[in-house]
Amino acid sequence: CSCHNEEMKNQNQSRRAEFLKYSCDITLDPNSTHSCYYLMRTEKVTAMRKEQSYSSHPDRFTGRCQVLSKESLTGHCYWEVEWRGRGVYVAVTYKNISRTGGSDECWFGRNDKSWALDCYNNSYDFWYNNVRTPVSGPQSSRVGVYLDHRAGILSFYSISETMTLLRVQTTFTQPLHAGLWIQHFEESAELCKLK
Repeated sequence: CSCHNEEMKNQNQSRRAEFLKYSCDITLDPNSTHSCYYLMRTEKVTAMRKEQSYSSHPDRFTGRCQVLSKESLTGHCYWEVEWRGRGVYVAVTYKNISRTGGSDECWFGRNDKSWALDCYNNSYDFWYNNVRTPVSGPQSSRVGVYLDHRAGILSFYSISETMTLLRVQTTFTQPLHAGLWIQHFEESAELCKLK
């Protein structure tokens, strides 16, 4: 019924409007950027076949093609990520995640310091501490992330006709950083401007 669909759409717009009250400006940290990434702006990153000539820095990922936000996130925060290509990991992580090498200790979602939504080839998987949980939901090239740090709530949303995906309840012991991992060369991901 088109009436029911219109009602659902209005509910979703209302829910997103609630989240937008908590939207925060997040930028990507050039010092954390792996050398396979080209940081076009502080909000957009592209995976390149040719390595970039970045200076060495203790915050830089050396094995995993990942990047973190400059800002540490506490309180209520909401942001959205849009990507072009087959897939991206949208993550939150503690700053002290390992940066060197390619082990699971460095990889978003494969350790107890990071939580990640794997958006790939029209499907979603949630990863935490190397445990994969399939998530069903409508496909979209944009995902919203809501964090209530104090309450230990982390939610991911597909920004589409329906706005439902996954809610995680946990306890965060440190401030968090947003993270991105683009899964293929010549593809990109961007932190969306919401204000």
